[in-house]
Amino acid sequence: MSPLTPKILLSALFASVLVSPAIAQTPAGSASVVRSSVDILATPGGPEFRDPKTGQVWTPQNVGQGPIGKPTPADLAFDPLAQAARIEGRVIQRPVFVPLGWSTPSAGPTTPLVTLDNASLRAVPARRWQVVLYVDNNSAGTLAPMIDCRFTNAGKLVEDTRVLMPGIGAGVRGGITIYGPKTDLFVDRANCRIVSP
Repeated sequence: MSPLTPKILLSALFASVLVSPAIAQTPAGSASVVRSSVDILATPGGPEFRDPKTGQVWTPQNVGQGPIGKPTPADLAFDPLAQAARIEGRVIQRPVFVPLGWSTPSAGPTTPLVTLDNASLRAVPARRWQVVLYVDNNSAGTLAPMIDCRFTNAGKLVEDTRVLMPGIGAGVRGGITIYGPKTDLFVDRANCRIVSP
């Protein structure tokens, strides 16, 4: 055994220790990438209308029901489940990212590089539907995630949105607001998922 062999073995061992975290953070093109997604139901308090004569509050969940009896054709015209309108194409957004905290990077074979959590979907009356969620960069480097959100009503697509995020530092957690269609279109669910990295 030559005197260089222990040095070569030690160098190889040291190099493998340095490379291990990079291997754990699988590149986006790999088949074993774990990506985060969230499925959000609309928060109560969405679009509603108060009848000024009776005081009855109508929402997509109760319209055509109650003490009145059988729904009339006018009631059925307000069936949010029958909505066929949608926004054509894909809407591109670049939201403001608000950093809220930091934690030790933990990405690996079972932890995605970027995760989404604590999402909520609600309507801002006379404005737009919006998803508010938290984004965590679990990697040891800066990433600029891309998120796709699909706003749907009774399973039918209303708006398809692509969110282009700014660079997020290693281990940073923050919040974003993603805007959907105007509230004159009904939405009962949104599904947001990381598409890159």
